[in-house]
Amino acid sequence: MNDLRARIAGHSWTLWPTVRHRVVPVTAPDSVPWSAPALADIGEIRLSGRWQAQPCTVAVVVLHGLGGNPDRPYCLRAARAIEGHGWSCLRLAMRGADGRGRDFYHAGLISDLDAALSSPVFDAYERIVLLGYSLGGHVALRYACDRPDPRVKAVAAVCSPLDLDRAAAHLDHHALPFYRRHVLDSLLRMYTEVSTKRPVPTPPEELAGIDSMREWDQLTVCPRWGFGSAEEYYATQSVAHVLRYLHLPSLLVVSRQDPMIPIDDVEASIGNANPLLEVRRVGAGGHVGFPGRLDLGEDAPRGLERQVLRWMERRLR
Repeated sequence: MNDLRARIAGHSWTLWPTVRHRVVPVTAPDSVPWSAPALADIGEIRLSGRWQAQPCTVAVVVLHGLGGNPDRPYCLRAARAIEGHGWSCLRLAMRGADGRGRDFYHAGLISDLDAALSSPVFDAYERIVLLGYSLGGHVALRYACDRPDPRVKAVAAVCSPLDLDRAAAHLDHHALPFYRRHVLDSLLRMYTEVSTKRPVPTPPEELAGIDSMREWDQLTVCPRWGFGSAEEYYATQSVAHVLRYLHLPSLLVVSRQDPMIPIDDVEASIGNANPLLEVRRVGAGGHVGFPGRLDLGEDAPRGLERQVLRWMERRLR
């Protein structure tokens, strides 16, 4: 019975923020459109996002999850918390997520982060931190395992998959079909928009009936990015396999009740992680949805984002 209650609670915390946002929308702080060029194998593309500046020396880059965008409720909540903390913020749209791009991202694409951080808006900032939700946290952690910009001082990932093969298997075979359908529909909208601007590997109409994350990746990500199979894509891009190379203090927040990223999969992926990775396991919450009074043990007001920002602040001292 307790296990059933935990699963129900995990689903509730996952779905409730979106339902609430439709009734009482989360309002973002004042921001302005942001864009920057990035070089790609198809030529120059443009990245986009929303920028909010504060008179400070710290900036936060917020990364959304798979199939999401910078206006998802969790990104807006982060922006409000960052404004309250007195820091500047870029809510970055991963490649193609703005619905206007000529290309689309994959789970290990970190070069766009370097391009974003080369934007003139960051010239005045001595310290930068990354906050990623779900797949955005995977990208942030991958970036921290490579050669990060020296101004980037810390990374936080919330409910992020670490092993892409495990994540795909769970969504395809164990998670509620609703979650998989929601992600696939969002990805198809992005992919269809890209197809109006240049040729894509598989015609969008042939993807409409797909009901598997693995098959989606096999027909879209793999041919676009040169992976021989979904298994090769997952093996080469999963951050789980490179966590020992972390260069930056990194925080991973996971919920024991997350219906999309099982805690057992996370535990199986962190055995060889660099000690720079801190994992905070919480009993309440779902997938990127948590109680407003969440406590991560930081000396700060309760709430996910406020607690994470205090953790980041301690890493900047």
